[in-house]
Amino acid sequence: MPQNINVLRGACVTIPCSFDVNSDHEKNLDHTCKAYWSDSLPISGENAKLKPTKDMTGDLTKKDCTTTFNDASLLQSTKYYFRLECDNALKITFSQAGVDISVKDDPPSPTLTPSTLEVEEGTSVSLTCSAPAPCWSHPPALTWTPNLGQSQETLQENQDKTKVKTSVMNFTASHLHHGNKISCTAVYKNNRGSTDVTAETSLAADISYSPKDVQISVSPSCPVPENSNVSLTCSSNANPAVENYTWYRADGDQETFIGTGMSLNIKVSRDRRRFFCKAENQIGVGHSNLTHLVVQYCETHCGFYSGVLPWVLAGVFFSISVICAAFLCKVQKNVKPQEEDRTYMSLNRRNVSSSEYDVINTAPK
Repeated sequence: MPQNINVLRGACVTIPCSFDVNSDHEKNLDHTCKAYWSDSLPISGENAKLKPTKDMTGDLTKKDCTTTFNDASLLQSTKYYFRLECDNALKITFSQAGVDISVKDDPPSPTLTPSTLEVEEGTSVSLTCSAPAPCWSHPPALTWTPNLGQSQETLQENQDKTKVKTSVMNFTASHLHHGNKISCTAVYKNNRGSTDVTAETSLAADISYSPKDVQISVSPSCPVPENSNVSLTCSSNANPAVENYTWYRADGDQETFIGTGMSLNIKVSRDRRRFFCKAENQIGVGHSNLTHLVVQYCETHCGFYSGVLPWVLAGVFFSISVICAAFLCKVQKNVKPQEEDRTYMSLNRRNVSSSEYDVINTAPK
């Protein structure tokens, strides 16, 4: 049997136990045999503090004295000894071997293997969480937070015959896991009706990865005047930190190296406005998308145009107005009246003594 067992108060506990007897007592191992446990010596069937029933013990005829107590409140934090009594000559106390019982209010924390996680992105990772299972019929339930992949649970036996619940989670390390807390929680059932009790162990994932999310920021922001100076800054997410930043100008299908450093100051023009950067650390290289700078082309001549253009437009408008007015006058002079329009235009006053004048002025009678 094990030398010691930690027991959760209010939960069940199984004490693994086996024994041996002299060969002349083998024949006395029968169905009348009973198991007793006590924390004091000597032990007898009458003074034994714990008298488990047959359904609480193993098969004594096969030298299996494993005993399960459904309520650990019956136990105290002390050393217990086993005694075997049969309705025959076989009565023996195993005083040379006892088990130290430690009754706890809180469960032990589960164990994570490995205890630290420092790997490169893309590595296959296998994390193992293990927690003691003092109660074989109700071992603790193990859960992973976050659940990064498939997990498999088993109930394994230790060399001292105690048992442990294990859960193995397999996943592929990603840069998204870096810095995350990975926890394993063990949940133990309480047989006294109170809430279940839990224990947790965690680790912080340290994942190495090449630069990600490489981006370029422009100051001042676009649009920028042609031939003006702008500052380009390259940023990224990387572990370990970026060691080198390099800058390139895209000239058609060609890439032209133009500088190094996180920031770069350049003068922009209409034919030099497409750039990208590369970030490099110990793991690898990442590069940004092509950045197109919006350039205002009129910057060189805008001062001339802003002062002269209004006067030019005014002169053009004035010239057009004069031409239109002259043209309209000329058209009016060249228009001749039609024959039917000559009636009133031919009424010129003549001598009042003219007979025509008398006729026109004679009122009808």
